[in-house]
Amino acid sequence: MKYTLKEFTVFACLVLAFAVLPFLAQDYAIGVGLAILMWLALTQSWAVLSSMTGYISLGQVVFYGIGSYVVVVTWQWMPLGLALIMAGAISALFALVVGLPAMRVRGPYFVILTFGLAELVKYSLMAIEAKMGISSRLLFGTPPIETIYWIVLVLAVASTLLLETVHRSPFGHGLRSLRENEEAAETLGVPVARYKLIAFILSAIIPGMVGGVMALRSSYFEATQAFDPMISITVIVMAILGGGDNARGPLFGVVFLVILSELLWTNAPQFYMIILGILLIVFVVKLPNGLLGWYRNYKHRAQGEGS
Repeated sequence: MKYTLKEFTVFACLVLAFAVLPFLAQDYAIGVGLAILMWLALTQSWAVLSSMTGYISLGQVVFYGIGSYVVVVTWQWMPLGLALIMAGAISALFALVVGLPAMRVRGPYFVILTFGLAELVKYSLMAIEAKMGISSRLLFGTPPIETIYWIVLVLAVASTLLLETVHRSPFGHGLRSLRENEEAAETLGVPVARYKLIAFILSAIIPGMVGGVMALRSSYFEATQAFDPMISITVIVMAILGGGDNARGPLFGVVFLVILSELLWTNAPQFYMIILGILLIVFVVKLPNGLLGWYRNYKHRAQGEGS
């Protein structure tokens, strides 16, 4: 895998811009930057499995929620760095265990199965906590927003590099062959079951760590918030808006939707979901390849007119 000088320069400039934001901006701007980085880490990780293979997962929130729960229950008696590593490891272990049977299911059944797994884990944890007499948890001494911001920045960079590495590797070519025709890929010698399981596990690690650190964003924790299905739905919407199966697509979609959401919440909070739904329909109908596809077509036309 080789990066061109232009790609490396653009990536380095983006990372630098996000890194210096806490030194230059107020809390509101830092919060918006944190939201962009969080959704970017989640969407890039989701794309490792779903954009590459075509297996649309509604279960990204289960890894986020598991990571949140791990960090919350270990808060103040385990170092945060170790707790985050444990959150990613347990999320990966869960993906390994459930991935063995889950990746045998295809199409809409896989979507339903991943949604069901997330709900099963959520209500199982709620039942366990109810037996213990716990309905919520208060968190004291949580780190400042700047610390959370830089941790999530590292995770966003890691997820971006992960997706781009997979995309350019022989492993990524194998995953894309599954998306085109799984039976033909298996006939040609692609280890279908192993590739799908590896992609599923890779898509779980960083979301678990993101969920862990974002649980410390407030001083109050509830399982219903950590396992909110809207997290998975938002990830899918951002991926669709961005388009493509490389790291640039999710970046387009995340930045666009986060900024649009902030504008809508500020100027039209009553019609936020209505406007968002209309925009999503327009994108699916008019821009099936997302913002990345539109940008590529625009660039191609501009080059054609200039030549």
